[in-house]
Amino acid sequence: MADGPGYKVAHRRRREQKTDYKKRIELVKSGKLRAVVRKSNKHMLVQFIDYETEGDEIICSAKSEELNDLGWEHHTGNISAAYLTGLLAGKRALDEDFDEAVVDLGLQIKNHGTRVYAAIKGISDSGVDLNADSSAYPSEERIKGQHIEEFKENGIVSNFEKIKKSILSD
Repeated sequence: MADGPGYKVAHRRRREQKTDYKKRIELVKSGKLRAVVRKSNKHMLVQFIDYETEGDEIICSAKSEELNDLGWEHHTGNISAAYLTGLLAGKRALDEDFDEAVVDLGLQIKNHGTRVYAAIKGISDSGVDLNADSSAYPSEERIKGQHIEEFKENGIVSNFEKIKKSILSD
């Protein structure tokens, strides 16, 4: 381990690869809500977070597990579920009278066409104004799950349309 008078230990959350403080300060200075998108192997989490000096306040959130309550019959870690989770979170943000946000992806790798960008597209399609590049979104066929339907024939496309209609009608 390095030592000496010029060595500075990084913040704990940076050492744990959880927070990019430089990027976080830029997002907080914007004064807008942050649309935070996080993924795991099985689920997606989308939160709208407002900065407060005492600590961040979660305005609203949606987890892909909640799709099961709406009738989703498939895995919650795929592109279709990510899009629907973003759509649900965006709808909840609009219900709380927030229609603008900045995207916060944290330290995640930013590969175009992935689940993370499907969730961002869902937020955008709900009516929330984001600072996202639409060229990074996955194609409509992938969002609807047609790539899964081709080899599984499990009805994911029709289930996707049903859940999307359910979210938008609330």
